[in-house]
Amino acid sequence: MTTLLPRIEIESAPQPTAAVIWLHGLGADGNDFASLVPQLDLRQCPPIRFIFPHAPSMPITLNGGYVMPAWYDIASPSLVSRQDANGIQKSERAITALIEQQVARGIPYQNIVLAGFSQGCAMALHTGLRFAHPLAGIVALSGYLPLADRFADERHAANAKTPIFMAHGTQDPVVVLARGEDSRNALLKLGHTVNWHTYPMEHSVHPREVADISTFLTQVLGAGARATQSQ
Repeated sequence: MTTLLPRIEIESAPQPTAAVIWLHGLGADGNDFASLVPQLDLRQCPPIRFIFPHAPSMPITLNGGYVMPAWYDIASPSLVSRQDANGIQKSERAITALIEQQVARGIPYQNIVLAGFSQGCAMALHTGLRFAHPLAGIVALSGYLPLADRFADERHAANAKTPIFMAHGTQDPVVVLARGEDSRNALLKLGHTVNWHTYPMEHSVHPREVADISTFLTQVLGAGARATQSQ
């Protein structure tokens, strides 16, 4: 049995019937995006439980072995050479366990959104599109599709039509825009539904992006989320 990751939980209202699992970037922790919840316009959404897990700490090769919170190791500035497949798959199992925990608490798979920023974005795409039950949506911010060379064979039909919100900064020096565009194109080529946005920013979050995420959450959770009593 997988030990659940430590995490922060915030409920937008009592008795949530939907959930958003939000994965932070390299070197951050769950606190990084918890402060974003009050900025989201959730008036047309059902009560949502936001889960912000903390990644375990590990040495990062690219940073000279410095230990920091991370979902997997990074060996190259390109991000896509010498990828840490074992680390990615280990985090996939940990994230899947969080999804299953929400289902056990009464929230159905189709009312769960996976979201992530940077390395967390990579994990949201990797995990969500391989997951065996249909999710409500995926929010992929300032990141990329990892292990893209094996994605076509490993993706699951359950999430072939799951809406994907992808966003990237046009001046991002950490995950360059081309890396996000390549990931978007790979997903579109395989028939995935991608809602693509760019913003005049570096490796961060733009105010207009927050509004667009609010719209996306309303679209995928507002009408479709059923009033399932949570435990």
